[in-house]
Amino acid sequence: MAIERNFLVELFWRFHPKLYRWSGGRIGGKMAGLPVLLLETMGRKTGVRRETALTYLPHPYPDGDSYVVIASVLGEPKHPGWYLNLQADPKIAITVGSRRIAVEARDAEGEERESIWNDLIAISPDYSAYRSRTDRRIPAVIMRRRSR
Repeated sequence: MAIERNFLVELFWRFHPKLYRWSGGRIGGKMAGLPVLLLETMGRKTGVRRETALTYLPHPYPDGDSYVVIASVLGEPKHPGWYLNLQADPKIAITVGSRRIAVEARDAEGEERESIWNDLIAISPDYSAYRSRTDRRIPAVIMRRRSR
C-alpha cells in the first residue's frame, strides 16, 4: 500500500535530511528500494536555502553521471516546493552519501520520461499509485553533473 501524507510523514520529512547528513547517508540512504540524495535549492520567494531528502534513480543507466528525482509528493495535487524552486534556478547542488555535487536540472520529456517511469515503477510500484492519485503530470527531473 502506497504511503499517504500525514503528520508522521511530515515529521519524518523534516528530520530525514538531518539524519542523512549527520550519518553521511548511512542512515536514511535507501527508501522504497531506491537510493536517497539531499537536494539543495534556494527558496524562489524567500531566498532561504532549502534541503530535501529525495529518492533517485541513477541516469543514464548504469554510469550514474546524472540523477533522476520524481516530483510526486505522494500524489498530492500540487508540485512540491523544491520542484518550483528548481524551475526558478536549475543550477543547484545535491549530496549523495557524503559527496556534494554541483548539478543542473531539467525535466525529462517524451520517450526518456516514459522510460524513467517504467524503470521507477519496476523498482518501486508505489509510484504507480502516486501517479493515479493526481491529475497533474508528475515531473521526472534529471540532474546532470556540472563543472563548478
